[in-house]
Amino acid sequence: MSAQAFRFDSFAFQSRVRSAFEPRKPRHRLLRFALGLVGLGLVLVLLAFSLVIGAVMIGGGLLYRLWARRGKRVARPANVVEGEYRVVTPQALPQSH
Repeated sequence: MSAQAFRFDSFAFQSRVRSAFEPRKPRHRLLRFALGLVGLGLVLVLLAFSLVIGAVMIGGGLLYRLWARRGKRVARPANVVEGEYRVVTPQALPQSH
């Protein structure tokens, strides 16, 4: 076996590894444009699915809360103060200067 077989610092090894993970664009203009449209369509389809899934999750959560709350009494807010009130005329208030 050659001594070059396990050398990882060579330019040839680095270029092979780099080219294995780099996407290549096609050279033909129409093919490049068509693949761009396919990619844009894929993004739009994924966006639509994510919006539908999010709306279903929100709707399901609301329905679950309504279903869990059925038959229970609705509590009144605790910060309600009941009482009798009287309007004080300005002449009854003492004047402080």
